[in-house]
Amino acid sequence: MSTPSDENSPRRAIRSYVVRAGRMGTGQVRALAELAPRWVLPFAGRAVDLSPAFGRQAPLVVEIGFGMGDATAQIAAARPDTDFLGIEVHPPGVGALLQRIEERGLGNLRIVQHDAVEVVEQMIAPASLAGVHVFFPDPWHKKRHHKRRLIQPPFVALLASRLAPGGYLHCATDWQPYAEQMLEVLSAEPLLANRFDGYAPRPDYRPLTKFENRGLKLGHGVWDLIFERPATGRP
Repeated sequence: MSTPSDENSPRRAIRSYVVRAGRMGTGQVRALAELAPRWVLPFAGRAVDLSPAFGRQAPLVVEIGFGMGDATAQIAAARPDTDFLGIEVHPPGVGALLQRIEERGLGNLRIVQHDAVEVVEQMIAPASLAGVHVFFPDPWHKKRHHKRRLIQPPFVALLASRLAPGGYLHCATDWQPYAEQMLEVLSAEPLLANRFDGYAPRPDYRPLTKFENRGLKLGHGVWDLIFERPATGRP
């Protein structure tokens, strides 16, 4: 991704992904070829009214980095009155979620296959989102790599600006040092207020993943954080 000259741009310091190789199953290849024209929206370098893509006016939630899309599909199926836009760059994950959209008949889910920072910055209008989900982003364990973490002040400020009043930002991680950083960064954003006193209980709409279940059985922790943009005034 090109690096802009503006030092205040959230794209200068972070990217929402790291390029990884991944094998494509035959079903995923077929899904990308046959289903992407219907469910994958093209990236646009301007604010876009996404309601025509869904055929209705409904609250819109963006999920950044949905991986293989299992949790995304479960959430969309459980919340049919809400529209969801999943953002992911890796073809295997996009193909897998396309398969789930077809299998479940999920008319309230669309995908953009592009860097999430650029999508949020350019395609999403200010104060237009009902929510943003960032589940288990890469923790970049090594200290020298912490600057690559997604949840940093410039990007959180961007996300907050895209939330409508009353909208929420829900992050989750299984890496405690990253959870602590997330809590610090989110708490410092003036447009956001913590819904809870510190970390949040996992809401019913976020399903447990197989990886998460395995970790919990081994005694590993998972931390949810839910902040919102207050409906009136500032926190």
